[in-house]
Amino acid sequence: MRNMNAMENRTLGRTGRQVSCVGLGTWQLGADWGDVSEEDAVAVLDAAVDSGITFFDTADVYGDGRSERVIGGFLADRGLRDTVTVATKMGRRVDQVPENYTLANFRTWVDRSRGNLGVDTLELVQLHCPPTAVYGDDQVFDALDTLVEEQAIAHYGVSVETVAEALEAIRRPNVATVQIIVNAFRLKPVEEVLSVAADAGVGIIARVPLASGLLSGKYDESTTFPENDHRNFNRNGEAFDVGETFSGVPFETGVAAARDFSALVANAAPEGTTAAAAAIAWLWQHPQISTVIPGARNVDQARANAEAGRVALLGAEFDAGVQSIYDRYLRDVVHSKW
Repeated sequence: MRNMNAMENRTLGRTGRQVSCVGLGTWQLGADWGDVSEEDAVAVLDAAVDSGITFFDTADVYGDGRSERVIGGFLADRGLRDTVTVATKMGRRVDQVPENYTLANFRTWVDRSRGNLGVDTLELVQLHCPPTAVYGDDQVFDALDTLVEEQAIAHYGVSVETVAEALEAIRRPNVATVQIIVNAFRLKPVEEVLSVAADAGVGIIARVPLASGLLSGKYDESTTFPENDHRNFNRNGEAFDVGETFSGVPFETGVAAARDFSALVANAAPEGTTAAAAAIAWLWQHPQISTVIPGARNVDQARANAEAGRVALLGAEFDAGVQSIYDRYLRDVVHSKW
C-alpha cells in the first residue's frame, strides 16, 4: 500500500533526477495572473517545499526574469539547491521566427537565466513553445548539445503546444523532457503522447492541469478576472496561443463541463477530495507523467496542490467519467486543434 504521508517521486526523463509527482509552476509568481508580491511569492515557495514539492518550473519571461530571481534567491537563502530541481525555459524574448533560435541567442538567454537563478549550470532548459519549424531543425539541437558540452546547461527539453510537436521532439535522442498541456479537458496527449514518451525514456511535465482554474469548479458564467490576468486578456488568443488559457475551451463550455467534473468527483473520488485535487491526482496517477505543475498564488493553494500528490488512486470509474465528459463537451472543440 502507498504511504499516504509521502508524495511519490518520479524520474524526470533523461535527466535521471528524482522529482515529486506534483511540482510547482511559477508563471503566477512572475506575471499575467494578477499581482503577487515578492513576499507572497517566497511564502508560496516555502509552503511548496515544506509540503514535499521538489520541482519548480519557471521561464526567463515570467515577469521578465522576476520568477527566476525569486526562485534563485529563495533556494540560496534556504540552502535548497541540492533538494529542488529547477527547470526554466527560453526563446520567448524575441520575435517568434525560426531564425532567432540560434546558438548565439541561446548563450545570451542561458547566461541571463544563470545569473537570475545564481547557478553556473542550469539543470534543465526547455525551448519555450517555439515555432513548429524549430523542431525539425538539426542546427537548433546541435546548439543545445553544445551548451551541454560547455556545461552551461545539464539537460534540455521542450515545451510544446501540440501533440505533433511533442512526437517530433521525442524522436530527438537528447531531448530529456517534453512539457505539454494535458488535463481532464485536454485528453489528446493522454491518447497519443504518454506511451510514446515512456517508451523513449522522455519525461512528461504536465502543465495547465486545472485548465486555468476551470477544473477547480469555482467559476461560473459571471466570473471575471483582473485586467492583467491572461484569463481576461488572452481569452481569444490575443497575446499568445489560446490553448494556454482555459486549455482553449470556450469559457461557458468549460464552466458547464466543470460542473459535471465536480459531480464526478463527488460521486467517484475519495470522500473529501476537492475537484482541483482530483484533477491533479488524475494526471500524476498516469505513470508516464513525471510531474504535474499547477501554479499557486498563495500559501493555501501551494499546500492544497501538494496534498493532491497524496490522493488515493481514483480508479476505473473515475477514468470513465473523465472520458465521458470530454466526449460530450470537449472533443469536438479542442481535439483537432492541438
